[in-house]
Amino acid sequence: MAQELIDVLITTFWMILGIAVIFAIFLGVSGLVYFIWNYLNSKKDQMRGYASLKTVTFGDESSVTANRVASVSGVITVFLIWMVATGSSLLPFKVLPVPFVGDTQFEYTATNAAGETDNATVKVRVTKFGDTTAEKLVEPETSEGFAKDDVVMVQERRAKLLRAQRNDEGGKEKEYKVTAVNGQPIQPNQTVEIANGTVLMTNAGSLQVRPYTGPTMEALYLPPPEQVWSRFLELNAEGYQGVGLWENVMWSLIRVVLGFFLGCLFGIPLGFAMGLNSWLRGWFDPIVEFMRPVPPLALIPLVIIWFGIGEQGKVSLLFLAALWIMIIGARAGVSGVNISKVHAAYSLGATKTQLLLKVILPNSLPEIFTAARVAMGVCWGTVVAAELVAAEKGAGKMIIAASKFQLTDIVIIGIIIIGIIGFGIDVLMRMAENKLVPWKGRG
Repeated sequence: MAQELIDVLITTFWMILGIAVIFAIFLGVSGLVYFIWNYLNSKKDQMRGYASLKTVTFGDESSVTANRVASVSGVITVFLIWMVATGSSLLPFKVLPVPFVGDTQFEYTATNAAGETDNATVKVRVTKFGDTTAEKLVEPETSEGFAKDDVVMVQERRAKLLRAQRNDEGGKEKEYKVTAVNGQPIQPNQTVEIANGTVLMTNAGSLQVRPYTGPTMEALYLPPPEQVWSRFLELNAEGYQGVGLWENVMWSLIRVVLGFFLGCLFGIPLGFAMGLNSWLRGWFDPIVEFMRPVPPLALIPLVIIWFGIGEQGKVSLLFLAALWIMIIGARAGVSGVNISKVHAAYSLGATKTQLLLKVILPNSLPEIFTAARVAMGVCWGTVVAAELVAAEKGAGKMIIAASKFQLTDIVIIGIIIIGIIGFGIDVLMRMAENKLVPWKGRG
């Protein structure tokens, strides 16, 4: 138990270090762009607009808006880091060394049972990953000594085992062993550097050839942007597993919208009721607070049992993902109404209905819109889990199916599409909020 805890802490430390390095690079580029932008605009009058008239802007939401230049620069920086990390061909020059592809060779020294030593040359050809058209190396002619020359074909970022014992004369005898690589002594579990790679001796005495991989990411884990774009064009034309790309996306969008709509339909009135009535708040509060931290993934088995594997189960899961967020948002909006506004309305002769429609509802809308944006994001995040329930169509289904075959480019395409659509919906909701709730953040 203690060792497992130590291992977790060590892993967490390295994760923190890696994340800190990535953030430092990203923020460093951000700072550089910021200073360049300020320098280019130093002679321009930046004090314009509503926010420029305020004497105190800290904590005032309406006074701080996103700088579009910063937004565009941030997105470009992400793509640049992506291209650098994957050694993309879109870059005019290589920032990081790329994996070795080509021909190399090394020589090993073997000792047979009679105590004789002999050398053999191994030619190595490293091909692009997945390249099945590469020309094969020609097997060498029989050499004079007991150690025989050999050839190895290996794909980039992969390793290949060379069993000299099977190739050499007398190699299967107990006293036979490989003693050196390129003149450097080698023993089991030791590594020797060769041109454009390394050679590792295994416990069994075999040689494992490892071409130089470089610090860039392998396409299996993170493909370069051009590969993702090429796959996107392919999916757009042919679809995936018999279903069109945009048909998958449309089905996911329909499920998200239905689940979100149901969550708003029931969550907002219930949240209002909990905010206005102490009995209803006490009645529903334990249920809401109990279900709020439960992740939608944990509900999948129950959803399957209760609603089956049809569309009802998927929409129900999305409904439950949005419901609790909307209840809490509406309840917080009602509870946060300034009491002085309520007293002012009553002093002017407002009825309870007018108070609800003219004071409480307008002042609750900012919280409701905020909850709606959060709920929509959670629904998009849950749609992948919802489509685990035997879905035949959907972006989440496409992502899950592609991940089983290690098609990382398709997974990234699905994630990007979900992110873009989610961002687009969020922008529309912000526009609606600015139109319907122009008083947000202004007192």
